[in-house]
Parts: sequence; C-alpha cells; structure tokens
Amino acid sequence: MVSFLEFEKPIAELEARVIELRATASAGDIDIGGEIEKLEHRAAKLLVDTYAKLTPWQKTQVARHPDRPHFKDYVAGMFDNYMPLAGDRAFSDDQAILGGFATLGDRRVMVIGHEKGDDTASRVRHNFGMAKPEGYRKAIRLMQLADRFGLPVVTLVDTSGAFPGVQAEERGQAEAIARSTEQCLALGVPMVAAVVGEGGSGGAVALAAANRVLMFEHAVYSVISPEGCASILWRTADRASDAATAMQVTAQHLKALGVIDRIVPEPAGGAHREPMQAIARLGVAIGEELDSLAAMSAPDLRTDRADKFLAIGA
Repeated sequence: MVSFLEFEKPIAELEARVIELRATASAGDIDIGGEIEKLEHRAAKLLVDTYAKLTPWQKTQVARHPDRPHFKDYVAGMFDNYMPLAGDRAFSDDQAILGGFATLGDRRVMVIGHEKGDDTASRVRHNFGMAKPEGYRKAIRLMQLADRFGLPVVTLVDTSGAFPGVQAEERGQAEAIARSTEQCLALGVPMVAAVVGEGGSGGAVALAAANRVLMFEHAVYSVISPEGCASILWRTADRASDAATAMQVTAQHLKALGVIDRIVPEPAGGAHREPMQAIARLGVAIGEELDSLAAMSAPDLRTDRADKFLAIGA
C-alpha cells in the first residue's frame, strides 16, 4: 500500500475506487472491466499531471516520503560485492552514515551515504540520518582509503542536517563537517554525489562537494529546512511553504543556478512508487558521470572541483 501525501488525496480516492471495483468484479459475474480501465487511466493521468506541477513545498514532502529508497536499498539494488566499513578510529561508529567498498557495473568504488531508517527501531538506530562528528570522520577515513587505492567515490545524500545535539557540539561537529568537505575537495579520484531525498545544510554538503552533483527530480537541497527558515524569518514554522518557495530548494531551480549538474528523472508519482526503477535510473546516471571523469588526472579532478564550487554565485 502506498502512503499518500496530503496533496495526493484525489489520486488516493480514485485508486481506492479502482480497488473496490476490482473486489466487486472478482466477487460476482458483473463485467465492469471497462469501467475499471477508465478509472485506472484517469488515476494514472491525474498522478502524472499532479507531479508535473508540484510546488517546492510539495516536493519537500515527496523527498521526505517514508517509502522512498534509503541507502541500504541503493546498496542492494545498485551495487554488488558491498563490504561495509565501520568506525572513525577515534570515538565510535555512527550509524547515520554508512559506507564501504562496492562494485558498480564493472567498476570498484567506495560508496558512502546517509541512512535514515525505514521503521521506528531503525530510524532511532540511524538517528534519522542526522550524523554526529564521528559519522563525518568515518566518511573522511573512507574517502582517504578510496584515494589511497585509486577508487572513485560515490556518495548518496539524504539528511535533514547534521545532528544538532550538545554531545555533537562537544565533539566538534562544525570542525568534522568542515574537514569532510575539505576531504571531498582534496580527493585525487573522481567523486560523484547524488541527492536522493533531502539535502540539508552542512550535513549534506560534507558528502556532496563532488565533481558531479546529481539530484533526483523530486529531491530537495538547501542550506536550512523550510521549517527552520520560516521560524527564523517569520517566527513560525507554519510558513514553511513560503520559505521553500523563496529558497528555491528544488532540483530544477538548483540546476538553473549551477549548484547541481544533472537531474535524474523519477518514476511517475515519485521514487517511492517504483523504487527499483528509480534505483536503476540513478545507477545508470552515476555510471555515465564516472565514465566522463575516468580519464582526468588527480590535479585536474581537484581543479575541476574547485572551479565548480567557486563559480557558484559568481
């Protein structure tokens, strides 16, 4: 069963009607196949039309949908021979950021990403994808390992932001984020980042200072959450919709601004409706970007990265 968002209520009503008619048809001798087909067509068209004109706030809701694929789903559906690596070798193993060796097609890579979890227990275990300093220091360790062995780095970004708790601040949250961003920029191997859900604040940038930054069609990427921005500007989170519009958080806005390099189309109705199709599309896009970077030398890769980010806003 699909979990419907508030703006999807008309779609939900049509799909519920289709289910009712199918149950009626299977229970009796009435031939209502034609009516079912018409309703299915209407529901599919309404779904496509609705998602073609989503507002930035609605896209934010889609990006946060609990059924969207998570890091573990991408690892299972896109990569082979995944070998997880744990710990920052200093404090602990942060489960909000996961990573390890893997194979993408015929290419060995280092994959790193945020994991939000998909039920109550796993969300608590992964801290809802909000990493602490040890998570970013683990990411730094894995990037350095990839650099040492000449492996491209692939990152999957999906976080509302870094964990803002006192313990994280005590252990140097800001410094860890800055060092992780610095390590991305210093890599002598190709790096491709994909914003697959939420890309929130420095917690996202720390894994996204890459040669190529991809975004799913209905993902969002911003310096602060719409609710946080609204609370600062208008003293109420109720104006999150206005904030999302003002901040231009969508992939389409960010592509036009030069913040990201490529938009990856999602299946009709979002990645949560056809997760395997979405994962396959992202895998193809990442592979193509890695191919385009494969011939570049380490100095050229670093220069490419620096030029890309220095040009933003220029």
